[in-house]
Amino acid sequence: MSRGERALWLVPVAALFLLPGYLVLGSQILIYALFALSLDLVLGYAGIVSLGHAAFFGIGAYAAGLLSAHGWGEPLTGLAVAGAAAGFAGLVAGPLVVRGSDLTRLMVTLGLGLLLYEAANRAAAITGGVDGLSGVTTWKLLGVMPFDMQGRTAYLYTFAVLLAGFLFLRRVTRSPFGLSLRGIRENRDRMAALGVPVARRLIGAFALGAAVAGVAGALLAQTTQFVGLDVLSFNRSAELLIMLVLGGAGRLYGAIIGAAVFMIAQDYLSGIDPVYWQFWLGLLLVAFVFFARGGILGALAGAWDRWRN
Repeated sequence: MSRGERALWLVPVAALFLLPGYLVLGSQILIYALFALSLDLVLGYAGIVSLGHAAFFGIGAYAAGLLSAHGWGEPLTGLAVAGAAAGFAGLVAGPLVVRGSDLTRLMVTLGLGLLLYEAANRAAAITGGVDGLSGVTTWKLLGVMPFDMQGRTAYLYTFAVLLAGFLFLRRVTRSPFGLSLRGIRENRDRMAALGVPVARRLIGAFALGAAVAGVAGALLAQTTQFVGLDVLSFNRSAELLIMLVLGGAGRLYGAIIGAAVFMIAQDYLSGIDPVYWQFWLGLLLVAFVFFARGGILGALAGAWDRWRN
């Protein structure tokens, strides 16, 4: 990592000591940052638009939650099971999603998300339905660190998983596989003419993004010790897309910054105007679309280039 990157990662470390009363919110931000990273791989690098990415987030949350509710609350095992379950679902759904145009992909991903939402709602005996899945108990982290009410352990846990997920995805995006995804996003026909198995690469990226989303969902289930039906909702997918556009797609760091800005703005605006806070949030998003092309990171990169020139 460069010096600037290390300074950026020191911000959540400093928040642990400087803002002890906001660790629960901090954990939520870190979880959504990992969730946004999973969509960045799918949309920002592979170019697969999706309005149903919350389906894999929910699969991971329910997988970890059900595992814990049935007697096994070891957190790292829950992450592995959730990632495997969501990744398998992404692998199965991938061939349906990567076919056709962007509009077709939007409809297919939206339909899959709605199907899973209603399936979880109908399977109330398993998922808890609209009442949510209760009885989720997370054991001590590494056998020594209990999840306390202040959220300190949850914050450290989510930060470590986010950092590991970021480093893993950065290595993926810089590998030949990641470079081929960028080529497919820019010119699919040319990459196919070069002999690149386009469909298989896109399915692989979609399944990998689904697995990372499942891990993020498992983090939410383990740290809150509850899984609500809203983890599969369309609103969660829409908010995730807003986070990515806000920060800047195709940059990884844009997903993290976008998630942090969105969550902090949502918390602040809902605090000062509990009824009409969505109006101010929408106004903020419109302003970013018009005046910050490429998201926050895109605007910063443009300003830096203008200053250097």
